Amino acid sequence: MKLSDIKQILPTLENVEFQLENGNYVPDHFHVTEVGTITKHFIDCGGVIRNEKTVNFQLWNANDFEHRLKPAKLLHIIKLSEEKLHIEDSEIEVEYQNGTIGKYDLEFNGKNFVLKNKTTACLAQDSCGIPAEKQKINLIELNNDNSSCCSPNSGCC
Repeated sequence: MKLSDIKQILPTLENVEFQLENGNYVPDHFHVTEVGTITKHFIDCGGVIRNEKTVNFQLWNANDFEHRLKPAKLLHIIKLSEEKLHIEDSEIEVEYQNGTIGKYDLEFNGKNFVLKNKTTACLAQDSCGIPAEKQKINLIELNNDNSSCCSPNSGCC
């Protein structure tokens, strides 16, 4: 989800709710403690230099049980970050501590923002020797055409 997407969704909501991919919710009294840009400048295992830029939201579960972030307040924080930090319309990455600090992609399911688990991947598979993943099929799906097989007493074996 890009920053422009969340800016369009927020005015349509009564409450801001974040849900983990496993169905658990971020507690209602969370705070958005940071909105910013993260730039990652790196080289992959194939020797290609890369730059990635994401908009970062950090969610914090405080002991402030009376707090409830409203959509207009989050929209104000986003607009302020765009104005002061010159944040561009990039993909959003959410940091949330659930055991340890996790980084999540963000989606919207029509009611809640969903923190989607991120995964790692090799960006240079063609140059670092990782074999292509073989197609997995169930043995039951194999062709059961017995006409090409020898049967007992057929004389072919």
